[in-house]
Amino acid sequence: MSARNRSCSSSILPACSSSSFTRQPSRVLIVDASPPWWSETCTILCQAIENFFFLASSLAGPARLPLLSVFAISVQLECLLPFVQVKGNLTRLLSCIEELRSLPQEGCIRQRGALLKQAVLDSLQQFKQYMCHTAHGDFNSNCVEVTVLTCQPGQTVLRQLEQGLKNSDLISLRRLLVVHITLQQSLSDRSPACSFETPTSEDDHEESLMLGTEMDLQLVEGTVVALENSLKMWLHDQGGDREHLHLLLPPSLTSQGSTPHPANNRPSPVCLKCDMQERLLSPALLPSTPDLGVKTESMQDFQPLNKSLANQNPSPQCLRVVKVLHAGGVCQSVLYGLPLIIRPTSCWQLDWDEMETNQQTFHALCHILKNRDWFLLVRSESGSGSGSAMFSYYILQSSGSLSLLLKPVLTRELTLPCCLPVSVEEPPLPALATVESSLDQLEKDPVFNPLCLDSNLYPHLRIRGLLTRSSQPFGAQGQGRGHRRGTSRPPEGSTQRQVRQSQSRVRATVAPLPSIPSNKMPRRLLTLSHSRPCAPALFFQDNYEEEDPLMIQ
Repeated sequence: MSARNRSCSSSILPACSSSSFTRQPSRVLIVDASPPWWSETCTILCQAIENFFFLASSLAGPARLPLLSVFAISVQLECLLPFVQVKGNLTRLLSCIEELRSLPQEGCIRQRGALLKQAVLDSLQQFKQYMCHTAHGDFNSNCVEVTVLTCQPGQTVLRQLEQGLKNSDLISLRRLLVVHITLQQSLSDRSPACSFETPTSEDDHEESLMLGTEMDLQLVEGTVVALENSLKMWLHDQGGDREHLHLLLPPSLTSQGSTPHPANNRPSPVCLKCDMQERLLSPALLPSTPDLGVKTESMQDFQPLNKSLANQNPSPQCLRVVKVLHAGGVCQSVLYGLPLIIRPTSCWQLDWDEMETNQQTFHALCHILKNRDWFLLVRSESGSGSGSAMFSYYILQSSGSLSLLLKPVLTRELTLPCCLPVSVEEPPLPALATVESSLDQLEKDPVFNPLCLDSNLYPHLRIRGLLTRSSQPFGAQGQGRGHRRGTSRPPEGSTQRQVRQSQSRVRATVAPLPSIPSNKMPRRLLTLSHSRPCAPALFFQDNYEEEDPLMIQ
């Protein structure tokens, strides 16, 4: 991505504004490493935490995870990592992972509930001391969230914590989350107490009444990917003090949706208050990985890095097709970046036979993808064959024309968890009538024409250019003109007559332009055959049979 995207200075959406991530809470991770479950979860849990540390410590921009502390419950309670800043502190985080891996996987532990309670209280006291003796830095949140990773039945652990902490000072505790890691195989032969519960609706109702607003329970599958996604929830913007977006629809004509404005007594627009959520982490936030997510903002960005001589042409970028995807099975939220149009080459260095064969093959590919409603998943081929080389993935989308659309696609490492429940119930009739009445007032276009949209960019650039010019010092504005006057200034001791003679000699060296003869008329100006102006829609195809995604997306 460009420096514009890396700075995240967009003033349109607050998702990339400087005011985002200012209320991120500090985090406490309590790992239940007690036997016998620790022997089954040590490898996957340490790998998931390590992968998350790699990512969180390398992200540029605002601090999504300002402070982190790690506790472990084994034979005894241990603080593996006091509160530290996560960004740029990878060495300290990796040492914590090594200590976590070295915990004993066998043994006996008593009073596990008391150790969990003590871990929560110690973390809150540690956070209080840190905030009193350390500058806050780029965050202003005075609360902490505690996450407990355990293989024990989650409801049992949650009741133990709630019973043990009910008389404690939890003023700085924003949330306590118990993550119940479900294992692939049962451990009933080792411990009869480890029986995973499937709560009924009555148990859920009782649990919801008992938990309140500060405690929660989450079931997570015992895999590296699932545990990574559970930890990546910390990277979302947690500032929920106010909604992010107001979506304004035309005023509704129904009595339920029409509310007169207090100022002018006119119907107010239908306002939908929304929150925004990131679906992925931009590769621009990882400046140390230039090969991750090859940029598509311009042709120059997409060219591979070439360390050869500057006067040599760079070798073409290689994209290898790895899979065929059904178009209906590709979610638009996993696509990002600016698209590029792919078409058969017209390079003059190819002979006619090769160029014709290449164009026919490309035409056949577009035809098959269009008829079968397929997408192609392609992967960038890195120039280096080392095991640490990174790959970028793209989607090739067909169109009605002889071209393909190249869009970058999301990968596992940059994916942020996103839980979007699907509603199976119909909306209430009053709300449905309000929205339908509002949408019926909008103009409907069968084909989207971007030439009809004006963003007021040119007046903005004009004002910005004039302000930039007026803010410069007077000497800097006239530097070019003063330099030209200084070069033609005569040396000291010369007379005014010598100056005029030198200027006349300079003018004499320039030949005058020939004038047009009076008997020869100049060429007539080209005029349009129609007297009325051309509509913006004429720049598009006049005869089209179906929508072209290269034009309307």
